[in-house]
Amino acid sequence: MDPSQLSRRERQIMDSVYARGDASVLQIQDDLPAAPSTMAIRRMVSILEEKGLLTREKRGREYFYRARQPRQHAGSHALQHVIDTFFEGSLESALVAHLAKPGTHLSDAERKRLRKLIDEARERGN
Repeated sequence: MDPSQLSRRERQIMDSVYARGDASVLQIQDDLPAAPSTMAIRRMVSILEEKGLLTREKRGREYFYRARQPRQHAGSHALQHVIDTFFEGSLESALVAHLAKPGTHLSDAERKRLRKLIDEARERGN
């Protein structure tokens, strides 16, 4: 399941689970803006389980939900979807658009890290 295909509320639930590591329905409810009912959240986490994005573990009387993929992996998929959709698959175009935005500032450490990553990618033939 591509995380970019999630509804706004499903993304909010996933954000809550990622932020906490694992979370109960009540904890997720505490994290959501204008949270729906507990039953609605239970249904949404069940749907996310069916989509293969969450697993659950019973502890006492409660279930705790955990993401199946690490956040970085899910983020990479979502970023690739944005690049494909809005920048015709061009990472360069996406980066230029971001860096050209007024108020965008890269620290010296960030520039150094980007240069290093570009050099490493060049060495690998990417």
